[in-house]
Amino acid sequence: MASVRIREAEEGDCGDILRMIRELADYENLLDQVKISEEALRADGFGDNPFFHCVVAEILPPHSEPQEPRVVGYGLYYFIYSTWKGRSVYLEDVYVMPEYRSQGIGSKIIKKVTEVALDKGCSQLRLSVLDWNKKAMNLYKALGAQDLTEAEGWHNFCFGGEAMREFAGN
Repeated sequence: MASVRIREAEEGDCGDILRMIRELADYENLLDQVKISEEALRADGFGDNPFFHCVVAEILPPHSEPQEPRVVGYGLYYFIYSTWKGRSVYLEDVYVMPEYRSQGIGSKIIKKVTEVALDKGCSQLRLSVLDWNKKAMNLYKALGAQDLTEAEGWHNFCFGGEAMREFAGN
């Protein structure tokens, strides 16, 4: 098996990241909701004041092969603040291409984001998972995460763009 490297994403990775965002959305049966563009990813993640950070997983070819590394997964995250716990990180997406799953790559992505969070003084890493994705839930629990829906009864809500404009009176 080829070796895997987890590294900070670079602006040039935006095409691969967008491709995998679409693959993840398709897997979640939500592809119609993806409105982001490669240009938006570049502007929002790689400017002076990024809205998000990202790591990518690369498969490194054997030294005897002249091909380039292949990006096969990503973890997109951003910093949040908990009024109860302080500095926190939210892992928006963790994705590994289907043919590379069950090789520990997803765990390596989560570990890298966890290391970043600890280096920044964060007290917790939060993420969400769809209720039917039992494989992911089992992985997160095996890695030590607590299911807050089970433990504390939290539900996530979202004000979409139109709801925001209506509420703000715009």
